[in-house]
Amino acid sequence: MSLEVDSHNYNPENLSHLTKEELISIILDLKEQNVKRKKLTRKVKPKRNIDFSKYHKRHVVFKLLYLGWDYHGFATQENSEKTIEHELFRALTMCCLIESRQTSNYHRCGRTDKGVSSFSQAISLTVRSSGDDSNELPYCKMLNRILPKDIRIVAWSPVKEDFSARFDCGSRTYKYWFPRGDLDIDLMNQGLQHVIGTHDFRNLCKMDVANGVVQFYRRITSADIKICAENNQFSTNRDYDMCELTIVGKAFLWHQIRCIVSVLILVGSRKENENIFKDLLDVENCPRKPQYCLASDLPLNLFDCQFENVNWVIEDESISEVITSLQCSWATHMIKATMLGEMLKNTETLVENKVNNQSKWLIQGVHSKIYQPLLKRPASASLENRIQYYTKKGKLKLECNEK
Repeated sequence: MSLEVDSHNYNPENLSHLTKEELISIILDLKEQNVKRKKLTRKVKPKRNIDFSKYHKRHVVFKLLYLGWDYHGFATQENSEKTIEHELFRALTMCCLIESRQTSNYHRCGRTDKGVSSFSQAISLTVRSSGDDSNELPYCKMLNRILPKDIRIVAWSPVKEDFSARFDCGSRTYKYWFPRGDLDIDLMNQGLQHVIGTHDFRNLCKMDVANGVVQFYRRITSADIKICAENNQFSTNRDYDMCELTIVGKAFLWHQIRCIVSVLILVGSRKENENIFKDLLDVENCPRKPQYCLASDLPLNLFDCQFENVNWVIEDESISEVITSLQCSWATHMIKATMLGEMLKNTETLVENKVNNQSKWLIQGVHSKIYQPLLKRPASASLENRIQYYTKKGKLKLECNEK
């Protein structure tokens, strides 16, 4: 039942003659009218305009962490606002710390892809300042108040005007976590030894020739896998232990870590010999990349970025809130993991033959029933053919870009 509501026509005597349904209808209509009235009378807060020429400025570097699982990558994209950078610049602008990205002298340390997280990403830029080192603006607190819960500013540091988070980074550390399952960790570590040093990684990355990347030599200073956590819930089953791959280098190519992990999984599954890395890095005998699927993005993390002469400022109140937020996220995921663990323990008792596919999901794409060795698979176009193609299209600007 719908009644036209006019509060002036209703007095206690009139209302006393209405049925319960009529009274409920009147209440709901009045509530709806009240909501509409509030929307019409809501004051629009005027945009705060700041004359940045009247304020002090300083060049700083921010250390931040983020869980990239629900984002389309770190870098800003034309067709998506769901990026880490979009949220960062939204917060920086709302806090009136910068006038615009173009005038902020902005650099990022790493460019993580869709689904990839970071514990120690770094960005450098010029921001508004109080002009008083002993009473500087609480940058972390200001930004974290606006940023989503899965993006947090951990620390900041004043730096020289010519400092660049990208070019002044001494080394970058990536970590990749995965369950042991039926993987042979010793074989995987043997294979990893071949990637340490300076090599042409064109067969262990996604070649980004269209954007001018035509040189694929990179140096990896260390790489190893270790058991980082024994799962107490499965105390008698080491297949559920978590493993940690750590790779350290100065710069990395597009999808380089995930390609390395893909081949590592094949080695650990005993489908490829540990010397397959040596074969793939020999670009004279293997000039074209065999076709294989990427490893999952979810476990990958830009774990650390090292800089010289950077003294991080930690804001006690802000970092406590960051820890609390992480503890809440940890508790949520651990509860879910524990529930799934109990389901597995109970369900595994229903079968006689052991099912051991904890690491199978790491390799994306369709899994063929009959395995075809990497070096016998169809190969992608060679680097020379790609350069020729994009040069002919007029799209190639030769630069040595590093991801």
